[in-house]
Amino acid sequence: MALALEMGVNSFDTANIYGKGSSEEVLGKALQQVSRDRIVLASKVHVSMEDSNPNARGNSRKHILDQVHQSLKRLGTDFLDIYYIHRPSTTIPIDETLRALDDLIRLDMVRYIGTSSFAAWQVMESLWVSKEYGLNRFVVEQSPYHLLDRSLEKELLPMAQSYGMGVLSWSPLAGGFLTGKYQRNQPRPSGSRFESAEGDWNSKHLVDPAFDMVEKLQVLARQKGCTLTQLNLAWCIQQAGMTGAVIGARTLTQLQDQLGAMCCRFSAEDLQHIDEISRPGQVVVPYHLADAFADFRPHQFRW
Repeated sequence: MALALEMGVNSFDTANIYGKGSSEEVLGKALQQVSRDRIVLASKVHVSMEDSNPNARGNSRKHILDQVHQSLKRLGTDFLDIYYIHRPSTTIPIDETLRALDDLIRLDMVRYIGTSSFAAWQVMESLWVSKEYGLNRFVVEQSPYHLLDRSLEKELLPMAQSYGMGVLSWSPLAGGFLTGKYQRNQPRPSGSRFESAEGDWNSKHLVDPAFDMVEKLQVLARQKGCTLTQLNLAWCIQQAGMTGAVIGARTLTQLQDQLGAMCCRFSAEDLQHIDEISRPGQVVVPYHLADAFADFRPHQFRW
């Protein structure tokens, strides 16, 4: 089990140490201070990098090759340990995407490849194509997984276990909701990620069943002598089939708190109690396959 630190808009702030720049540029400066072989470095490709340029987005060969060169330049390194396809797309045949990634592996610019927020059937299709064409296959998937949405347990986790894929949870704390910082019928804390968020955040998260669950988990956390953050992260990374979780701490205090999850252990009684609070497979706040950013339609083009 592992925790992976994400460098992004809402993640750990190193700008005061390494100066301003994109998250990859800042991380690249930090990497100069450590031994590269001790780091598992990952990046993603898919999102639009230039709104006015239709070629600067998606899962096409052109976009993948263009962006890996740019990422390596910003990071100041020769290779990525993992390169993720950030979201599925039906506008590009999966074999085109896999052939481009396979070329990057053969050129030693990328060591392993993965997916993010793919449906189980989309991952399976990619494994089939890789086998049919003799291409390097995806070895890890990033999906949302936490006690407010356990739907991953129905298909994706059993599939990943069956075919030897790693699984990392993104947003394992449900955007910070599972830290307990948001209180029922109270203003959102100043400086929090969703201090001024409206609409979707309110309708999805700030609901009584979600608050009920947090309050019950808080009692268990106090009994175990850990924080609510640590309890939720520890549960996530210790579940069968899970490899780890992607954390997005913004301060050193948050990072230290989250790393404490590595020391949290559960008894059989603890796990049974958690299952009573959050039933296996249950969805209280939908995350998995509830992302308008991802494309889950039938493919427009066959491979």
